[in-house]
Amino acid sequence: MIERDIAPVLRRLAGQYPVVTLTGPRQSGKTTLARASFPDKPHVSLEDPDLRRHALDDPRGFLAAHAGGAILDEIQRAPQLPAYLQGMVDADPRPGRFILTGSQQFELMTQVSQSLAGRTAVLRLLPFTLGEARRAARDVGAGGVAEVLLAGFYPRIHDRGLDPSQALGDYFATYIERDLRQLAAVHDLQRFERFVRLCAGRCGQILNLSNLGNDAGVSHVTARAWIDLLQTSYIVHLLPPWFVNSGKRLVRSPKLYFHDVGLACWLLGLRTADQVARDPLWGSLFENFVVMEAMKDRLNAGESPEMYFYRDSAGNEVDLLLPDGGGFRAIEVKAGATVNPDYFKGLKSFAAHHPGACRGGAVVFGGDQGQMRSDWPVYSWRALREKPRRLADESA
Repeated sequence: MIERDIAPVLRRLAGQYPVVTLTGPRQSGKTTLARASFPDKPHVSLEDPDLRRHALDDPRGFLAAHAGGAILDEIQRAPQLPAYLQGMVDADPRPGRFILTGSQQFELMTQVSQSLAGRTAVLRLLPFTLGEARRAARDVGAGGVAEVLLAGFYPRIHDRGLDPSQALGDYFATYIERDLRQLAAVHDLQRFERFVRLCAGRCGQILNLSNLGNDAGVSHVTARAWIDLLQTSYIVHLLPPWFVNSGKRLVRSPKLYFHDVGLACWLLGLRTADQVARDPLWGSLFENFVVMEAMKDRLNAGESPEMYFYRDSAGNEVDLLLPDGGGFRAIEVKAGATVNPDYFKGLKSFAAHHPGACRGGAVVFGGDQGQMRSDWPVYSWRALREKPRRLADESA
C-alpha cells in the first residue's frame, strides 16, 4: 500500500480524539488506510450480514465485544451505534479508541453529529490525487493528461492495473444495484441512469435543475432529490459561487462536478484517450480534474472542502477561489496546451473588482511546461503532482 497524503492527519487526530470518523466514496481506500494506519486494531465490517445483525439486534453486546477499540467499517449500516458509542467513550475517553468509516456522507454525518459531537474528528478521503496515483503506478500520466482523465483515480484501477472502462462500468453497476437501493427508493432505475449520464454531460457547468429535469423526463422536485442522492453517495459535488452584497450582479447557482473525472468520462461513453481529447467537453473534464485535485488537497490536510467559483453577469469568471485568510487565491483552469492572453481575463477582472479579496492567483493549463509570468504564473497540469495549495501560495 502507498502512503496516502491524509495518513499523517489521521494518525495525529487519533492521538487527540477517542473516535475518528473517516468518510468518502466507496473504493476510495478508507478501509485500506484505516487498517494500515492502525494494524493492531480489530477490523469489523458491518457489510457482513451476521455482524450487522448482531449490531442491530444487540448494540450494547456488539460494542462490549470490542470494548478495547476497533475499526468499524461502513458504520451507516448500523445507524444506532454512534449513540451507544457516546456512553462508552465518555466513560473511557482514551484517544484513538474507535475508527469509524462510512460511504454515505449525509446520513453518516447526521448520526455522528447528533451522538458524537465533540468526541470525534471527521476526515473525508476521496480517490487518489495525481501524486498518489503516480506513486501507485509510476507510468500514470506518461501518455498525457487525456489518459489521466480517462482512468480516473479510484485506487483499485491503479493498484491492480485494471482496465478503466471495465472497472468504472462495474463501479457504476454496483452503485445502481446496491448503494442506491440502500439510500432511497428509486423506482425507475433506467431513467435515473439517464439522469446521471446527463449530469456527466454538464460537468463544469452551472447547474440548471429545471433543464436537467426536463431532459431526463422528471420533475424539478425529483431532479433536486436525485442530485441530493448523488451528493450523498459521493458521485457529484456542487461547487458554490462566491458573491458579496454589491451592486454587481453575480451568478448564484452552483457548478456541477464529479468526484472522479474518470467516472464522468465513462458515463459520457469515452473509452480511449483520443476520444477524451477530442470530446466537446474536453475543457470541462480538465476543469473537473483540477477542481477535484484542489479539493483533495484541502481534505487531505484535514481542512474543510470550502472552495468557490466566481462569475459575474458580464461573463467574467474565475474557475476556482481557494480561501486564504480573509481573501482568496484565484485559480483559472484552461485545457489548452498553448498559453493564450485570454487565459488571464477572468483573473484580471476579479482582481480589479475585488482587490480586497484577491490574494494572488495562477493559471493551470494543459501544457507540459509552465511559465513564470510576472502577474499570473502559469503551471502545467503535471505540477499538480505537488500540492495545489503550494502552487497557489507561490503565486502570491
